Amino acid sequence: MIAIIDIGSNSVRLMLWADGKTIFKRILTTRLGAGVENRCLAKPAMVRSAEAVSYFYHEAVKAGAEKVFAFATAAVRSAQNKDEFLRLVKETAGLNVDVVSGEEEARLAALGALGRGDGIVVDVGGASSEVICVRNGETVFAKSFPIGAVTLTEKSKDNGQNAERCVHEIFGALPCMAGKVYAVGGTATQLACLMLELREYDAERVHGYFIAKDALSGLKEKLFSLTVGERKKLIGMEESRADVIACGACILSEITKKLGADGICVSDCDNLEGYLYARGLV
Repeated sequence: MIAIIDIGSNSVRLMLWADGKTIFKRILTTRLGAGVENRCLAKPAMVRSAEAVSYFYHEAVKAGAEKVFAFATAAVRSAQNKDEFLRLVKETAGLNVDVVSGEEEARLAALGALGRGDGIVVDVGGASSEVICVRNGETVFAKSFPIGAVTLTEKSKDNGQNAERCVHEIFGALPCMAGKVYAVGGTATQLACLMLELREYDAERVHGYFIAKDALSGLKEKLFSLTVGERKKLIGMEESRADVIACGACILSEITKKLGADGICVSDCDNLEGYLYARGLV
């Protein structure tokens, strides 16, 4: 049994894997990428995240995990004080953290969603968004963009017009690409939950759910029209994502338009599964 811990900009996640399948996934929203000043992670956010890693480590060991791996993405790799955070995790959880690059993060998302297949994968995270295109087993495009649901919310003050201007500028050079588009990560799965009006998360219903381009744009507009309190009352909304989901939808909608796609296919399999493939653990 293997455990993988993903230290993201918005949340810390745990996946337990055995006998070729996911046993369970867990998530704790810690907002590691929030409140960054002068490219330094905020101390309270570091402590919250390190404690979440420690909690998941002990949960994994208690469940029978023989090996536990941890990796970190945009918030950590771009932070000037990342070494301080890595030491804190080591002291708190006893784990060494693998800090992945932007291109590697895109590759992990592709491996998780596609396995060894072809397609386009979009991963909207808390502090970055990745787009990768795989054709005939070869990566023909991979780029990490320095904006995510948390950072866009902070930059735009959760204002739709401000957010639209920002994403139009950041993703302006993203080329149109042919191929089926898969969306992974918390923004994509949260939007699927809202479309399906799921009161409890159901991976089987979320995985493979298609959101048409116009429906995605309409949901984005609806979310921006609501206050955070009103969003929390929506069926399917995870309360801890209510304040950043509109900007997450804005990023995903913009990328979908730039790619020239008719919509997105939501994948519950993401960089957690991708890390297993990339490190030769399965």
